[in-house]
Amino acid sequence: MAQEDHDWYVLEISSFQLDNMYDFRADIAVLMNITPDHLDRYDWTMQNYTDSKMRIIQNQRPNDFFIYWREDEHIDQELQKRREGYAPQPTPSSKPVHEGNPTRCSFGDADYEMLVLTFSQMGQHNKRNAMAAYYATKLAGADEMLIRQCLMDFPGVEHRLERVEEKNGVLYINDSKATNVDACNVALLAMDRPTVLIVGGLDKGNDYATIAPLVKQKCRGLVYLGADNKKLHDSFDALGLPVADTASMADCVKACAAMAQPGDAVLLSPCCASFDLFKNMEDRGEQFKTLVRAL
Repeated sequence: MAQEDHDWYVLEISSFQLDNMYDFRADIAVLMNITPDHLDRYDWTMQNYTDSKMRIIQNQRPNDFFIYWREDEHIDQELQKRREGYAPQPTPSSKPVHEGNPTRCSFGDADYEMLVLTFSQMGQHNKRNAMAAYYATKLAGADEMLIRQCLMDFPGVEHRLERVEEKNGVLYINDSKATNVDACNVALLAMDRPTVLIVGGLDKGNDYATIAPLVKQKCRGLVYLGADNKKLHDSFDALGLPVADTASMADCVKACAAMAQPGDAVLLSPCCASFDLFKNMEDRGEQFKTLVRAL
């Protein structure tokens, strides 16, 4: 809870918090995608989860701003429903973040050249995130050159495609924050090496079929990490990739080191919550990093 007055507050608001959000109004709201997650909380109905995420704009006024990724399969559709009167009307000034050439994006009536080609983070999704951050901070009145410098210097966030260390020619990457299938999908898309993928944990109603073709394309092998890996076996074993079954991080890292070859990457991007074996996703990522560095 904020204890002091500030000109601006930056809040990350989950769907759980949005469910109980009635009076809060965002001057600038950002929503980059809506993908299946927490469906066990929403009666296994994607529309219920989508409705929850869209509540972020419900109290915005005409001069407020909504920044979103236009290519998301749900957001534009939900905005159209509201324009047609099937849901609460959108009032904010919408600023879509476009997919395409990552070095240019439109902002109102003017174009601003983005320096995301030198943005240090892996993956096209992070370039989209950088553009959204650029929009939001520009709207809040931040100096444009300072924004650009921050994007170039940004070291990344722990547990999100975090490069841990290279051991015996194998790069180990900690993406423990990837607690749903879509997060794992974008992580795999960012991989430019043959990958040993660590997947598993507390399943939240995941449909692993959506990433199976990409797993087949990108992965040298799979290491399952969970108290119950049956659904993972059912979903991925038919791909014909090497598989290891583990129930502790120590065994998992050993299996990865045995499976990976020089030039490969080992990616912890589990698709699942961590609470079956770990305190939280941070604990899962910290254990991974500690054991990797001890190899």
